Amino acid sequence: MRVVEIDAFGGIEVLQVRDVPEPAPADNEVIVKLAYAGVNYTDVYRRNGDYARSPTYPTPLPARIGIDGAGHISAVGNAVSHVAVGDRVAFTRIQGSYAEFAAVPEAVVMPVPENLGLDIAAALITQGTTAHYLATSAWPLEPGQSCLVHAGAGGVGQLLIQIAKIRGARVFATVGSAEKAEIATSRGADAAILYRDVDFREAVMAATGGKGVDVVYDSVGKATFYDSIHCLRPRGLCVLFGHASGKIESLNPLDLSEAGSIFFTRPHMAHYIRTREELGGRWADLTGWALDGRMAVAVDRVLPLDQAGEAHRLMESRESRGKILLKVGDT
Repeated sequence: MRVVEIDAFGGIEVLQVRDVPEPAPADNEVIVKLAYAGVNYTDVYRRNGDYARSPTYPTPLPARIGIDGAGHISAVGNAVSHVAVGDRVAFTRIQGSYAEFAAVPEAVVMPVPENLGLDIAAALITQGTTAHYLATSAWPLEPGQSCLVHAGAGGVGQLLIQIAKIRGARVFATVGSAEKAEIATSRGADAAILYRDVDFREAVMAATGGKGVDVVYDSVGKATFYDSIHCLRPRGLCVLFGHASGKIESLNPLDLSEAGSIFFTRPHMAHYIRTREELGGRWADLTGWALDGRMAVAVDRVLPLDQAGEAHRLMESRESRGKILLKVGDT
């Protein structure tokens, strides 16, 4: 089977398509014959070495890239009880999904409803789960509260805006162009702030009468963080869940005090889907919203497996307008 692997950390040039033997399932595993593999920013972090020392997301070399996908089960281990051969499924948090087949623990395999396309399932399973835990657990948004979503036209951003609106919140979104502003507002953002044209901190404070928002969801990192914490109301929360512009190397705790005794967290999704039941509850919400029309899932483009490098380039250059998928096999 074909897979995408790296032998060293670095740029997109380290991504290599290779032929390797097909896996066999352990007792608690299934083999998924992938139709689509999802492309996520965490794939970039693993490729470039940002997670090289992470105990949560270890990346020992050589490493296979990709953490999610959707397809059909082709084999099951002896102890598997929730799914069967032939089932349509999606999975997340398993290293090596840029591949034609993947061995996946049953605990992270979710059934795909009959009326949901495998491409939509692949687009939802990680980015949707991320948006879900951000808006329902990291800071459980309530009616009348407000939030700032950075990168509002991106894959997670579009989903996060929609979940925030489902929960009754007022949503501000930062975007880089008028085209992206239209995307963010079409997903329900009450205001789309073109951060290249205006100071987003000043725009948020003006729109909230100087009060600030309850929570900021920041996937950008270095370029936005220090202004993000000054967009918050006193005792608000800044949730940093990515670092597309670079990592924040240090933080003076007094900065949190001066910003209004605000709180700060840098979560991993792994800690918000610790059991099959927790992941399943989030998945049930997401697929339900997608099927009843309350959530639109944007697939930006679908590329062949051997263009994984181009997919990463699009992610890093912020050219994507939703989820990027790799087409791996038949649907």
